[in-house]
Amino acid sequence: MSRVAGAGGAVVVTAGAVIMLVALVAPDGSWWAGYVSEAGTAGQPYAIPYRAGLVLLAAGVALVGLALRALRAASVALFVAAGLAATSGLVACTDRCPLPPYEPTTPADVVHAAASVVGMVVLAGAMALVWLSDLRTGITRLAGVAVALLVPLGAVLGLLMLFVGRSDLGALVERAVLFVAVSWLVGTGLLLGSGRPVYVH
Repeated sequence: MSRVAGAGGAVVVTAGAVIMLVALVAPDGSWWAGYVSEAGTAGQPYAIPYRAGLVLLAAGVALVGLALRALRAASVALFVAAGLAATSGLVACTDRCPLPPYEPTTPADVVHAAASVVGMVVLAGAMALVWLSDLRTGITRLAGVAVALLVPLGAVLGLLMLFVGRSDLGALVERAVLFVAVSWLVGTGLLLGSGRPVYVH
């Protein structure tokens, strides 16, 4: 079960991320500007594919969580992160994804932003739980590298969103955060699907 769920999670996360990436880069203009979620707002040409890709990615996160069920806390954290990611995909923000305190927001904007931010924090927590676990495989080392990258990047992004608001640097850091998160999910899924046993002492 862990092998199938891990490999499936890696495939589904990759598929969701690719759909989101295509939806992000396909429209005219720079895909480095603004928040990634802006690709899913009403009026964007690929809003529906983007949001569907995010929901698909959330399903992949849940599969990786299922594959990691030997680590109960990390598995639960991944299921929570999956639910929050799906919420982010189903509840789209309005045009340009405004955030307080710099721009007027709607309830949908707040729900979308909260689900996205809390989901990423919970995902980082899952990484840390795997890293600090008693696993004796490459999964632990991969999680350690991911935590070492994601935590400082996430802190910078949070500070930029809080004190600067929309910025080109914030857009770049957000994409780096997402790249690390997707890479960890795919890598962990592949390791779990490789057939090597997961030991817990």
